[in-house]
Amino acid sequence: MINIKLFTPQLKPTQVEKEDIADFLFEHLGEFGDPKPDIEKCISYALKESPSHGGFILVSKDDDTITGSVIINKTGMEGYIPENILVYIATHKGFRGRGIGKELMKKALEIAEGDVALHVEPNNPAKFLYEKIGFSSKYLEMRFQQKR
Repeated sequence: MINIKLFTPQLKPTQVEKEDIADFLFEHLGEFGDPKPDIEKCISYALKESPSHGGFILVSKDDDTITGSVIINKTGMEGYIPENILVYIATHKGFRGRGIGKELMKKALEIAEGDVALHVEPNNPAKFLYEKIGFSSKYLEMRFQQKR
């Protein structure tokens, strides 16, 4: 049984826990991750510490070691756009292959109200887990970034 803790806008982590989650995701997402400030923004969004629709964070631990984490943000939309987006999910490099990612994903889908979307790189090995759980590839995502 995996020990999973839930954080929400009503049940917030401490500042140290938030920093630990951001550090964990930055390290263990590896090549599929984002800069740490973006991860921190996602955490802030999920906890409604910035203007947002909120979301939640799940963290699994083995004693004091974070073994996995997932962050779901609510989109504020319904139907034509899924109500939730799974922004980050990662398993500790030393704990991979033990079903932690699968358990976190199942718990996240159980907690999320409404449909859940996620973005995954085609060469990310986690893609097979997502497909096994029931995610399908409906669209090819394209992005345009404004010059800043």
